[in-house]
Amino acid sequence: MLQVKNIEKYYGSKNHVTKALDRISFNVAEGEFIAIMGASGSGKTTLLNCISTIDTVSAGSILLNGTDISDLGERDLARFRRERLGFVFQDFNLLDTLTIEENIGLALTLNHSDSHTVQNKVQEVSEKLGITDILGKFPYQVSGGQKQRTACARAMVAGQSLLLADEPTGALDSTASKNLLEIMTRMNHEMGATILMVTHDAYSASYASRVLFLKDGKIFNELLRGERNRSVFYREILNVLALLGGDISDVI
Repeated sequence: MLQVKNIEKYYGSKNHVTKALDRISFNVAEGEFIAIMGASGSGKTTLLNCISTIDTVSAGSILLNGTDISDLGERDLARFRRERLGFVFQDFNLLDTLTIEENIGLALTLNHSDSHTVQNKVQEVSEKLGITDILGKFPYQVSGGQKQRTACARAMVAGQSLLLADEPTGALDSTASKNLLEIMTRMNHEMGATILMVTHDAYSASYASRVLFLKDGKIFNELLRGERNRSVFYREILNVLALLGGDISDVI
């Protein structure tokens, strides 16, 4: 589904250039759940921003279902984001003036779907995520965990190809974090969502089927969960984080 080919990202001017990404390459198969980890400054958020088209690469290419997103113009990019990408961010990014139902259906509305289609799709995804009872409420009337479920529903309602999550548990307590990660796992297993999640948290990463570790803008290591249970995978993630060196508190 996703092909990242030798991408590089530079910031700064001619006299002071920072290389944030250094010839990173990897593929994501349809239906995978991948976590990206690394210390602050490792390039993990820059990588997600490039894949999400929030930022552009300096070199290399990113293909989603064969479409090179670096070649798209602004209008095509906007439609590409609405139709192909789902976003789940730490601060939810919900619109306070819209109800939960309207927030979930926003992408469909922007794509000029008829009201009946919007209502049916919102209802369907809300039932799967257990939030049908809050559809008429506004974001300020619901809990953080419910807001994050709403963000997940919005990310999946239009049948987007790829769900991108940036520190999705960062603003949640431990109970809400566990609930969200279990929901994302269910979205992956039962709804066929392909998920790419940036996280600093080893516990969150242990829910993924594969973990990529970044260091100094490069892929330092990779772990596949396989048939191992989550607790064993969690300990293996911690072992790789220890090999990354530096202040481990930056990444766990």
